Amino acid sequence: MNLKCLFGLFARVIISVAFAGIFYVGWMAIAIGVLMSGPLPAKALCWLSAPVITGAGFASGLALFELLPGTRKSKRRDIVLWPLAGCAIGAAVVFCFGPMLIVFAMFALGTASILAKEIVRIKKL
Repeated sequence: MNLKCLFGLFARVIISVAFAGIFYVGWMAIAIGVLMSGPLPAKALCWLSAPVITGAGFASGLALFELLPGTRKSKRRDIVLWPLAGCAIGAAVVFCFGPMLIVFAMFALGTASILAKEIVRIKKL
């Protein structure tokens, strides 16, 4: 793995994490009102949407980076499924310890899934 490839890998991960953070902050801005005073079905839907929205943030960061000229392209399915799976697994594992802790697991496993996706992609080349 050369230095340019390694720099590209870390740039993709950093941009992806930044977009996930932006999406999560947006979700949290909406969710606080729902979680404080909403009915139980709305609260449940709100908690279930957290990994989907955070995963969409990771995917948006990857997709935006791939719009740059000269970058390698991934399949849309891979761009969406890897971060969504990482965020969903992270949220599911930590939810029983307290729903407010899911952000840490979603970001840790979402970032790990992006790294894994990129390493698998590099190995295929």
